[in-house]
Amino acid sequence: MGANPPCASCKLLRRRCGKDCIFAPYFPSDDPHKFALVHKVFGASNVSKMLLELPVHQRADAVSSLVFEAGARVRDPVYGCVGAISHLQNQVSQLKMQLAVAQAEILCIRMQQEEALASLLPLTCF
Repeated sequence: MGANPPCASCKLLRRRCGKDCIFAPYFPSDDPHKFALVHKVFGASNVSKMLLELPVHQRADAVSSLVFEAGARVRDPVYGCVGAISHLQNQVSQLKMQLAVAQAEILCIRMQQEEALASLLPLTCF
């Protein structure tokens, strides 16, 4: 095996982890859950193909995206990330509505205060 422990992928798949292992840089042995999740949703072969098609500088971001999507798919098998995004968009819409109501209430209070203040001031004639 060598000095380095096998990556999470090779450990889970019971393979020998060589220097050229496509998974080793992105799925360290101390975080096996990450690969297990991605493997469960996408399969090791598909993930390997995806990573090999990408330039090396984009692979870490791709792995992060795959881990996120796999987690979302486990939580919501039908919609995955789209379900989470839709839920967040609905929350944003609701919060915008609440903000608009609060701003309208502030405007009404300010107008009432100005009216009350104006009624207290003596009228001056020119």
